[in-house]
Amino acid sequence: MGRGKIEIKRIENSSNRQVTYSKRRNGLMKKAKEISVLCDAQVSVIILANSGKMHEFCSPSTTFVDMLDQYHKLSGKRLWDAKHEQLDNEITRIKKENDSMQIELRHLKGEDVTSLNYRELMVLEDALENGTSALKIKQMEFVRMMRKHTEMMEDENQSLQFKLGQLQLNPMDEQHVMENHGVYDHHQQAHVPDYEAHMPFSFRVQPMQPNLQERF
Repeated sequence: MGRGKIEIKRIENSSNRQVTYSKRRNGLMKKAKEISVLCDAQVSVIILANSGKMHEFCSPSTTFVDMLDQYHKLSGKRLWDAKHEQLDNEITRIKKENDSMQIELRHLKGEDVTSLNYRELMVLEDALENGTSALKIKQMEFVRMMRKHTEMMEDENQSLQFKLGQLQLNPMDEQHVMENHGVYDHHQQAHVPDYEAHMPFSFRVQPMQPNLQERF
């Protein structure tokens, strides 16, 4: 007894739907591989599940990009809008500029110059001379900056040396002041009048020992 027909409609049960998706996806991928090998056909298959997971297959002899380009040429349909075309043109322009700059860089290094004509060689020579002049100017600016920095460091060093000398001189000045102050005190003491010598005899301190008084 053969299997009955299955009504093609969305499977409501999520578990059954996932099982059916896995089985039919594997079967579709298998058929795509078979027709690619058996018939030497270029096959590309992209399957996107409702979960967002992607499954893909592409014949080993081609790529998805080449398949899309062929589809674009054969069908005449516009796969990209104006914004994508503008972006693609910009990418192409940047690639060309990069290739041109790479060639110019090799020429500046002295590589691949045999293919240049006289005018191109003159342009290259002017570019090298301009580059050399700019390099010399930059070197001179760097030298001037280093000299200025060195002068600033020397001035700062002299200032520090002067301050250090001042700090070393201050204790000596203080000691000198103290010594002068001591001499001043000594002179003051030397000039103190001897009042005891001019005091009357009756006001002089008399000895307390009686034997000393008997001697007088």
